[in-house]
Amino acid sequence: MATYIEPKILKGFRDFLPSAEIARRALIENIEDTFRSFGFVPIDTPALEYAEILLGKGGGETEKQIYRFKDNGERDVALRFDLTVPFARFVALHRAELAFPFKRYHIGKVWRGENTQRGRYREFTQCDFDIIGSDSAASDFEIIFLIRSAMLGLGLDVTIHVNHRGLFNRFLSFIGQSEKSADILRAVDKLSKVGADETRKTLTEIAGEKNAEKILGFIGAKGGFTETLNRITELSGGPCEESKRLMALYQFMRETCALNEAENAEPFVLDPSITRGLDYYTGVVFETFLNELPDIGSICSGGRYDNLAGLYSKDKDSISGVGSSIGLDRLLSALESLNKLPTANNCRVAIACVDIEKSGQYQALAGKLRQAGLPCEVFTEQIDLVKQYIFAEKKGLHYVIIPGENPLDGTVTLRDLAGRHNVEVSIEEAVLKILS
Repeated sequence: MATYIEPKILKGFRDFLPSAEIARRALIENIEDTFRSFGFVPIDTPALEYAEILLGKGGGETEKQIYRFKDNGERDVALRFDLTVPFARFVALHRAELAFPFKRYHIGKVWRGENTQRGRYREFTQCDFDIIGSDSAASDFEIIFLIRSAMLGLGLDVTIHVNHRGLFNRFLSFIGQSEKSADILRAVDKLSKVGADETRKTLTEIAGEKNAEKILGFIGAKGGFTETLNRITELSGGPCEESKRLMALYQFMRETCALNEAENAEPFVLDPSITRGLDYYTGVVFETFLNELPDIGSICSGGRYDNLAGLYSKDKDSISGVGSSIGLDRLLSALESLNKLPTANNCRVAIACVDIEKSGQYQALAGKLRQAGLPCEVFTEQIDLVKQYIFAEKKGLHYVIIPGENPLDGTVTLRDLAGRHNVEVSIEEAVLKILS
């Protein structure tokens, strides 16, 4: 007798039943439509990479969370923890085959061995989109504007918080703390999670009490976009390329969204506390928050990562990139809480199995419905019609077509499952009624 194996699943991992997976797929399709409308093209990379590829630039806490092991060939391998680092390897490997600037999107699963919480798992799906091979402010803005467009396409009201890692680094250099920038950036990145008091304590341990207060003053600068920019520019030693880049972005934002500086609820905010924890970010960085559900955290974040691909290339020419990533699972959790889950074009109708010997004709009949743009399922078990109705209702279908003696000719019986009534119609009339 076979040994019983308990059906269980690892913590932080999940199965998706049809209802949940249908919502996921509908969401992905919606997001993909927006990506394509901006001219972005899809790519894919392996889930498993050589560990040295992933460890090359992840940095900080992420490296501790990587699922790393030796495979059967004793190779040091790891599961990807995001889609950006594999993309950098992809660009270095296929550089001669790509046309730059290259605009891509990649939707796939990634793995991190971190603590689980609401909307955060150890296996999760990211939706990445990047422009690589361009260092312009226009590229930075296109990514930011694409975020807003994707969220609006889902019926979501968001605020995008923008900052510049280079300007923050310039500030740290101005106060003599550039050598500790990596630790300071990570401490600031955790501000929303641990709070101001814990952040102050950590910064004091890193940079001393006086410098900790200066850093908190910088990241706490408030006001309108230009007011905040003027303040942090002053704290960083005066106008510079980084402050000019942020001003250019603001001009693009105003032109595209017809913003008014006097408005209190702008969709783009300059937030000096946004730093992003990963080491590879070098320029503009951003995070996106749902105005209706701010406590869930950022649902889309990213930034500029100059010369990330250069780590995997002997070519000395840098390849500048900017991109962002939508956390699909966190976004799904938010949409569910807001009762805004997208719906898919799923089957609304099934063809009952009255005579299993006519299954070929039933499939041909279903083909007519599909050609009319109506997804249709064919039942393959000849059981009592009432049981077929019950089965259809459990599957979330709205109608059942009961074929006649000649399924492809004449009339059919259309069963309205919600109304509990039947009507004799032609197949053309059935299609019109179901689609109405």
